[in-house]
This record gives sequence, structure tokens and C-alpha cells, in this order.
Amino acid sequence: MLIDTQWKRAAWIRATGLAALSLIIPCASVLAQVPEVSPVTRINEAAAKPDIELTPLRGNLTMVSGSGGNITVLTGAEGKFMVDGGISLSRRSIKATLAKISDAPLKYLVDTHYHWDHTDGNPWLHQAGATIIATPNTVKHLSTSTRVDDWKFTFKPMASEGMPTELVSSPKTYHFDGETVVLTPVSPAHTDSDLYVTFKKADVVALGDLFWNGVYPFIDNEQGGGIDGMIKVDNEILAVISDKTMVVPGHGPVGTRKDLVEFRDMLVGIRNNVASLKKQGRSLAKIEEAKPTAAFDAKFGHFVIDPAFFTKIVYDGIK
Repeated sequence: MLIDTQWKRAAWIRATGLAALSLIIPCASVLAQVPEVSPVTRINEAAAKPDIELTPLRGNLTMVSGSGGNITVLTGAEGKFMVDGGISLSRRSIKATLAKISDAPLKYLVDTHYHWDHTDGNPWLHQAGATIIATPNTVKHLSTSTRVDDWKFTFKPMASEGMPTELVSSPKTYHFDGETVVLTPVSPAHTDSDLYVTFKKADVVALGDLFWNGVYPFIDNEQGGGIDGMIKVDNEILAVISDKTMVVPGHGPVGTRKDLVEFRDMLVGIRNNVASLKKQGRSLAKIEEAKPTAAFDAKFGHFVIDPAFFTKIVYDGIK
């Protein structure tokens, strides 16, 4: 049985070394005053620490936390099938962690989307034997310099050895070590490059950044994402999972369908609050003063994306 989500969320933040990060990056307005500081830099600093945690899931599945986005690993006689690869600064720790899970060779690596905290490990993981799988838009973004103004950072093109070589534009099934693994690309949501992964036999889904468990998410409006797309896709996922499904988020502890419902409801509530205020002609500053996230801050407002930052993300994403 899964333990209390709030306790798990606090434990996850401590284990990943990001408790300090949430204090280093208190709000978007502070970042605006210090433009040379990027959340990317702070997250990389946290990833460089050897604080990797293993969370057993079901069957031969494990969640690995502590290197940017969560990593899911299926292992067996055929090898390892990974979902997301973390940040390259964690290479030594991730390599040791994979060896601890099993000595099976690495076979596949799935990028759930293009963001560096899920794909930066691609080059060394490919060198270790992984065939990399992703959507065409992940390849598009990784192939060029990509500026994310909300992060105050320009990402360089991916090294050639880290580029995905198997592209998925529609649902695709892999049969791996007795497990049926389904990759499902989705319409623009967190970015325009998202997919999620279903492990049918184990009844586990790895959602990448379509789900941040118990914390406000980043939504990449500049690369095709948007609040309405996030709500739409999360509703689609909720329609195909059950109360027994284990849900691996991009960030946060392992969750359940109930946690994803609560996350979706938060997105809808804040989206509607911001949209109503925006329709009245209020500026972003005035909307922030109205605190449209207030009903949700106690649970979701204590991580990298704080209430003011998330209000801006939602405001920018409402067309």
C-alpha cells in the first residue's frame, strides 16, 4: 500500500537534495531582479550531488530519483528499459544505481520530452548501449539551440550520440522481458514533444512532466505547451488508468490516480481563476496580487515553481 503522499513528497524533496533549491529559488520576481541566476544552474548543482534514491514499484520496475526528472527502470534477463535519463552531472551516481538494480545491459532509453533534466544523460546512456526513443518534436528541439526565457537559459544542441534514433508519432508497443510497454505520444501539453509510457502487466505509468506530484509544474509555453493542453492530456490519461495504477511523475514521489486527479483539479481551478481575472483586463501584476493560486498553495506551492511563477505560466498560456 502506498504511504501518505504528503509525507512521501517531503521525503522525496529531502532525498533529492532539492529542499535547499526550493529556498534558493523563492519566486519569479526575485529571479527577475537577478537575471544571471537560472533555475537550470541550481538544479544542475543539486544533480551533481550523489543523492540518488531507489523506489521499488511493481515487478521488475524501479523509480530512480535525484537527477532532475524521475527515471523509471524495467530490468530483466533481456536487459534494462529506461524511461528518462536524468542530468549528465549525475552520471557516476546513476551508473552505480543502475548496477545496483541489476547487471543486465542497457537496451532502451525513452525520452518523455526534450527538457534537459530528462535528456541530458542521453549521450552516455547511448554509449552504454541504449537505443534512444522519442517523439519527432523532441528530436527537433534537441537538434538546435533552444531558448527558454522562463528559465533564463539557452540549451545547446544535443551531442550527436545522444540524439534519439527511433521516433514515435503514434502509440507503439514494445514487448520486453515479459512486459508489454506502450509509448503514447500526446497533443501539446507540458511541451509539444511529450509522450508517456505504460507498463501493462505491472499496471504502472510513467508520465514524465505531464504530472508533478504535489508541486506546481513548469509548463513550456515557449515550446508549444500550455495549461489547456495539460488539462486535456491529464484527462485523457485519467480515462485509461485505474485506482490500482501506480503513477510515476516527472517530479515528486510515486502517486496514484487520486493524486493525478488532485493535480488535474488544481490545474483547472487556477486556470479558471486566472482566466477570469485576465478577461477583466487585469495585468499580470494585478492578477498576482489577487492570489489566484491561494486555495492550492499550502500543498503545491513549496517547490521550484512557486505561486507567483506558476501564475505567470498560466497567464502566459491562456490565449
